[in-house]
Amino acid sequence: MIVQSSAGITLVGGGPVSKAGLARARAFAPRLVAADGGAERLLRLGAEPEAVIGDFDSITEATQLRLAGRLFPIREQETTDFDKALRSIAAPFVLGLGFAGARLDHGLAVLTTLARYPDRRCLILGPSDVTFLAPPDMTLTLPVGSRISLYPLAPVSGHSTGLRWEIDGLAFAPDGMIGTSNEVAAPHVTLRFDAPKMLVILPVRSLRAALIGLGVALCVHGG
Repeated sequence: MIVQSSAGITLVGGGPVSKAGLARARAFAPRLVAADGGAERLLRLGAEPEAVIGDFDSITEATQLRLAGRLFPIREQETTDFDKALRSIAAPFVLGLGFAGARLDHGLAVLTTLARYPDRRCLILGPSDVTFLAPPDMTLTLPVGSRISLYPLAPVSGHSTGLRWEIDGLAFAPDGMIGTSNEVAAPHVTLRFDAPKMLVILPVRSLRAALIGLGVALCVHGG
């Protein structure tokens, strides 16, 4: 492991990151790590990562000089910088910023990586959504009427309570049944899946609820 932490880590990539989004993530996970070009994003926002992980094909020489001693190159080209960083972090959870909304191919690669490391609790934050890989069993406390989408990365089935359209008996697959734009029908939603292959997508305002549902002991920083 390159980064080890007893608290959550905010991992920043090279895609768009707003000041508000960074503040939202740091309220739960104040320690900053960058995946390659994410270092450039952080510096432009007036923040510095404690570590930069990647193949360094998207980071300037000036930034490398400025962050000397905090650079951890992984030069292989078989995996993305997000993959390199996620597998190199040992923490209760990771919040990923700058990995959604810029390029579709990059976004798809990030979601595929979540399925590759089901033991890592990692939530991807975008301008509107928070996305994470569902564990085998979880309960979410969410506002009735709010949006909840389920997207399978491989064949998977499960059981639910508290949804407008329950999922019992459905066989999900990327080329078959998907669960876009379901709705919360009760304050507590339970989800069980037979494989760690289902993405849960919630409004980003439900980040706290998602973390609690994933079993994270929260300590909010900065009020």
